[in-house]
Amino acid sequence: MSTTASTPTRVAETRLDPRGPQFSAAVTALLLLVVLVAPTGVATVLVAVQAALFALGALRGVQHTPTAWAFRTWVRPRLAPPSDLEDARPPRFAQAVGLGFALVALVGFLAGAELVGQVATGFALVAALLNALFRFCLGCELYLLLRRLAPRPS
Repeated sequence: MSTTASTPTRVAETRLDPRGPQFSAAVTALLLLVVLVAPTGVATVLVAVQAALFALGALRGVQHTPTAWAFRTWVRPRLAPPSDLEDARPPRFAQAVGLGFALVALVGFLAGAELVGQVATGFALVAALLNALFRFCLGCELYLLLRRLAPRPS
C-alpha cells in the first residue's frame, strides 16, 4: 500500500515544466556572462557559486535548485499551465555536464590560468544561452544520445 502512495510523488518528481530549466538556464547565462567580464577574483567566486548550483542540480535534481524554486514561486504562477511535462533525467544530466565545465573553469581561475577559466566558462555560457533562448539543451541531447548508444540488457 505504501508503494502506491509513493508512486504519484515519484512520478511528479520525474516530470517537470520545461520552462523551469529554461528559466534556470537564463539565470545561469547571466551569471556566466558576469564571470567573463568580472575581475579574476570575482569571477572565481561566481564560478564557485555556479559550480555549487550545478552540483545541487546534478545530485538532487534540477527541480531542487534555488532557481527552480524561484521559477515555481514567482514565474510559473503567472504563466498558463505547460502544454507538456518533460523527463527530469536529461536536465539533471545536463547539470552534471555544466558542473564539469564549471569545475574546469574554477580550477583554471584558482591556478592562475585565466584563459582556461574563461574558455570553460564560455562553453558553459553557450550551452546555457542555447537552452535559455531556444530551449535547446545540449546536455539533454547528449544524455539522449548516450541512452541510445548504451547496450540494452538481453
